Amino acid sequence: MIEIPVYAFTGFLDSGKTKFIQETLEDERFNAGERTLLLVFEEGEEEFDFSTYPHKNVYLEVLNQETVTTKELTALVKKHKPERIVAELNGMQLVGDLYMRFPKEWVVAQEVMFADSTTIMTYNSNMRNLVMDKLMGAQMVVFNRLEKGQDIMPFHKLARAASRQIDILYDYIDGSTEFDEIEDPLPFDVNAPVVTIEDADYALWFRDVTEDPEKYNGKTVEFKAQVAMLRRDKNGMFAPGRFIMTCCVEDIQFCGLPCKWDDAKNLKPRSWVKVRAKVSAERHFLYKGDLGPVLTGITVVDAAPAVEEVCTF
Repeated sequence: MIEIPVYAFTGFLDSGKTKFIQETLEDERFNAGERTLLLVFEEGEEEFDFSTYPHKNVYLEVLNQETVTTKELTALVKKHKPERIVAELNGMQLVGDLYMRFPKEWVVAQEVMFADSTTIMTYNSNMRNLVMDKLMGAQMVVFNRLEKGQDIMPFHKLARAASRQIDILYDYIDGSTEFDEIEDPLPFDVNAPVVTIEDADYALWFRDVTEDPEKYNGKTVEFKAQVAMLRRDKNGMFAPGRFIMTCCVEDIQFCGLPCKWDDAKNLKPRSWVKVRAKVSAERHFLYKGDLGPVLTGITVVDAAPAVEEVCTF
């Protein structure tokens, strides 16, 4: 099976997606003659001008993101035989819902979100689930239409609430750009003999340890959590964790880590415990073949419930 790379561009209407794609396809460094399937799931005021492209192997298809099927997308590959796909996504639809319908050979090579600085905070106030959906999957977010000297901290905080790894680019109306270089100190000491995670900081720690497990390799951590049992690895393992809400009630999910503990079978599911454990970066079925944090319990003792059962960022 030959994989086809997909370059996905997300964001709300009039956020600058079309302009960026247009300029990219005008650049010979990107458009050197590769057969490119250009999928447009959202039609805005700007249109693509094919006459300016250095090569004409670009094939436009306008689709409905809400209803398009895997069969239709597969048919387009047979029709155009693309070497790559550029997709402009609909800001009012969830990105993951579309990816679930991608043919098996389609691989998302890059996802970039564009955000109009004059409107993104309004979208975040009224449609936070859609904003977080795009930020959490993107490798980079571009905040554009900024005035030079404008306070960028609100945009930095918005992006970091979704991901500590996403690259942030500020695009100013005078034509200049700059990458975000604001440092975010963690609310716990990663270099302490025992990395102690307060109840209110569990969500931040969970994201940090799962995004960069090797940073914690060999360290001892202590945190309060609820007991969950694993469907696999039932003997001698459990998954202490917390319920985390990213943006709204609908997205609350339990986020736990696999933990080796000889007496795991005698733990009561959903009970509260304080866990002290050694962290190692290992491959585990929960991480689908990637390295992830695996705990080895040192002590697991009963604990009082956290004041807030659901934690947030």
